[in-house]
Amino acid sequence: MSRQLRPTSLRRYLLLGILLPVGLFVLVNAVSLYHQTLKAVNTAYDRTLLASAKSIGELLDVSGFDDKAELRVTVPYAALEAFEADNQSRMFYRVSTPSGRTVSGFEELPFWRGTLPVHNTYAALVDFYDDSFRGEAVRVAVLLQPVASQNGRGMAVIQVAETLELRQTLTREILIDTLWRQAVLVAVIALVAALVVQRATRPVRQLSAEMEQRPEGDLTPIAAPNAPRELLPLVDATNQVMTRLSHLLDNQKRFVRDTAHQLRTPLAVLKTQVQSALRGDVEPRQALLEIADTVERATALANQMLSLAKVEQLRQQPDESIHDFADVVRSVALELSPLIADKDLDFEIATDRAPVRSHEWMLRELTRNLLHNAIRQSPAGGSLAVRVVADATAAALTIADSGPGIAAELRSRLFQPFSPGNARGGSGLGLAICHEIVRTLGGTIELENRETHGHIGGLDATVRLPLAENHP
Repeated sequence: MSRQLRPTSLRRYLLLGILLPVGLFVLVNAVSLYHQTLKAVNTAYDRTLLASAKSIGELLDVSGFDDKAELRVTVPYAALEAFEADNQSRMFYRVSTPSGRTVSGFEELPFWRGTLPVHNTYAALVDFYDDSFRGEAVRVAVLLQPVASQNGRGMAVIQVAETLELRQTLTREILIDTLWRQAVLVAVIALVAALVVQRATRPVRQLSAEMEQRPEGDLTPIAAPNAPRELLPLVDATNQVMTRLSHLLDNQKRFVRDTAHQLRTPLAVLKTQVQSALRGDVEPRQALLEIADTVERATALANQMLSLAKVEQLRQQPDESIHDFADVVRSVALELSPLIADKDLDFEIATDRAPVRSHEWMLRELTRNLLHNAIRQSPAGGSLAVRVVADATAAALTIADSGPGIAAELRSRLFQPFSPGNARGGSGLGLAICHEIVRTLGGTIELENRETHGHIGGLDATVRLPLAENHP
């Protein structure tokens, strides 16, 4: 079984996100600075080599002209000693003719066979290169020095070589000094970043501590007036979730309370009927009929309460598809057609296409409750009309029965659970289910008495639901 990965620390993520790029930049900068400084050091010491070569050139003499010129030079060691620093490096020289014949100096110093650079920063015919002499690495400056006197004219090749001890020592010092400075810089940046990250994440830790100290079941919104602006979306989203959870818990508590209260009565009645039948107080057939009627009422009540709970469940599932309200209404009307025929109702239905974004169960349950109420309230031989029309923004379902309508004193509480329109039938949940469904779908529901010649001729139940956007 694979080990569960630990979540990444926000502070560690921020510190790594800050310090790694900074460290990489500092490292690149240190290398670049080191090479630039080393180049400057080499340039400075190369100038010293050139000065040494020019000093030797001033001591040259010549007799004869061009190919027959004879060079003469006497270079005392003091001429080079002035250019040696701290006795850390040693210098060697060689004066030669253009053909390579040694005139003075160290003959074993390799003769220069190179070419002069095309672009030269010095006002002299000079070239610098790296070589080895007596098993040691050396830096060599070669100067092509024209020589002229009253007795002749010629060209001398002056080579001055220097060992690299001083350059290497200075290079190490530069490198160490650069690394120390960059290390101190990185340490300062790391300290500042750690302090800033620690301070920046303090509201998160405070919010976490506040949530941990909350008592169980406390779903009140989080108050974080001092939270940084970047944390406010998380606080708002958390408050929204807690509001939804509080709403769900309230509905669940109300459902359990209402269920216990509403089912207690039919169960008590059923128990009394069974005891009465066992004692022989009523005829067996009559007792069974009464028991069956009580069971049917209890079953209808339980089904409606489950439907009310399912509405709340589907409200938390916003992934809804598009359904044609007209097709759903026709399908439900076909299912309830035996009840319509049993009452011999003059039934009329007319529908237009009306695409609505909703769970199909919600549309079916809404239509079934409204149509079932209309059938129950309509007298035998009465009329019942169902219409579905759609305008630019909404789909409207109207169910017009021929019942007694609604009394004015009942209108204000008809959509409340367990508020039946009459005392003889119904559990008072049908219209409450319809109201919750319509509210979930963002629509409206109205119940209006239909008057004819000053008398109530029935009830019109009208539901308006928003049309689905971008429907084909």
